[in-house]
Amino acid sequence: MRRQLHLPYIVGEDEDGTWIAEAALTPDIFVSGEGATRESSLEDLRIQIALVVADSGAPDQLVIDVDVPES
Repeated sequence: MRRQLHLPYIVGEDEDGTWIAEAALTPDIFVSGEGATRESSLEDLRIQIALVVADSGAPDQLVIDVDVPES
């Protein structure tokens, strides 16, 4: 079965120039990806999330619609 996961993430450049992307799959499972560029770290993060989900399963999610004020 295919599911779509919506995960917040952070991404930043390390002091050595490596880009690191991180997301929390559950409160106990954190996943990270890295690469030479922002985009490659996000692609690695997607791969790592898929591997963790294949091993641990997909977390339950609550999806809601909210109104967000414009800045």
